[in-house]
Amino acid sequence: MRIGSGAGFGADRLEPALRLIEQGRLDWIGFECLAERTLAQAQTARAADPAKGYNRYLEARLRACLPAMAKNGTRLITNMGAANPAAAARAAATLSGAGGPAIAYVEGDDVRHLIAADTRLADTGGTVADVGKPVISANAYLGIEHILPAIDSGAAIVITGRVADPSLFLAPLAHRYGWALDDWRRLGGGTLVGHLLECAAQVTGGYFADPGYKDVPGIEDVGFPLAEVDADATAIITKLDSDGGLVDARTVKEQVLYEVHDPARYLTPDVTADFSGVALREDGRNRIGLTGASGTARPETLKVTVAFDGGLIAEAGISYAGPGAADRGRLAADILRHRLRDIPELRIDLIGVAALHASAESVRRNAPSGSADVRVHVTARTEDRDTADRVLWEVEALYTCGPAGGGGVRGEVRRSFTTHDAYIPRDAISIRTEVIRP
Repeated sequence: MRIGSGAGFGADRLEPALRLIEQGRLDWIGFECLAERTLAQAQTARAADPAKGYNRYLEARLRACLPAMAKNGTRLITNMGAANPAAAARAAATLSGAGGPAIAYVEGDDVRHLIAADTRLADTGGTVADVGKPVISANAYLGIEHILPAIDSGAAIVITGRVADPSLFLAPLAHRYGWALDDWRRLGGGTLVGHLLECAAQVTGGYFADPGYKDVPGIEDVGFPLAEVDADATAIITKLDSDGGLVDARTVKEQVLYEVHDPARYLTPDVTADFSGVALREDGRNRIGLTGASGTARPETLKVTVAFDGGLIAEAGISYAGPGAADRGRLAADILRHRLRDIPELRIDLIGVAALHASAESVRRNAPSGSADVRVHVTARTEDRDTADRVLWEVEALYTCGPAGGGGVRGEVRRSFTTHDAYIPRDAISIRTEVIRP
């Protein structure tokens, strides 16, 4: 079976996915487009408009991909349903029109009704009540047992909300080969395949690239990966020869270990995957064979990401250039720190001099003075809209209140979220699958 990756996050590029569908002879393509923060944003969007809450690029992606999918017989699975899989499916059906493909969607990952004040948070040891902020969303990571009914329906497009990233790719494999839900060895192998595909260009050299150290050819047109997988869950990871990027032992090793705390016990809703025995082999140019993945019984619970209102984030910046730019930027930072001293959660960085690894004290005292340009970057977290607006106002006031030569002021206020983890019993959730047929 040939299965490809169409996206590794919500705003990933379209062109590599389209090329895969057109040229990759794919049975399936998976678009992995969710993160914890984007799901909370989607829930907020749905609360404001019941017709929204799904990925904003869903229509654009389908509009581009549907003709090639129909021509080549490629089926699509995606979590672009986000907070509203039903609305996403209806939008897809409208776009496809009469005579379009059947579309199935999966609901049930929204478990806010199961989250109470005394719900224990795994990452803090405290409770929901201890956070002291409203719950925005709570979504369980579903697995293939919840996705397979939608695939079994024969739908050409399967839309989910929150599912485990590898499960998007494991589900079509399990369907194709009839893997049992307790076939831990093959499910572990299929999970490895899904894990390698889930982040798209990360395994074809995109996130891998580091000039002069890890050079990647043609990265400006980097392609997305595809996997050739057999019934025993052994696989080859590759890409289109015509695409930029590369697939080699280094890119694959990096992705195998990505976000995996314990390679012998990678917990998913489908299996406790064991990557500790994985072996790689060169199988030609841009082709890496995989063997040795296995697994044991799946966890008894499902992970839930609980998102809370994180207040408002005010973010603004102003730039200084020319002789003494760093000194003027440092002075601007001191001015803002004084005038905004009543805001407890305030951070000021000098981008180009001291930012990612800087403390406030290093910005004040230790930054070099010889920079040709510097940007003063200010962020503040607050519950009060007037306070957030004041941050933007104070930054813009530096135009004439000094220091000299400031320009390029930009600012915005946005809602923020914080997330924590919880666990729920598998049998607590109720899954619903619907199929829209033309």
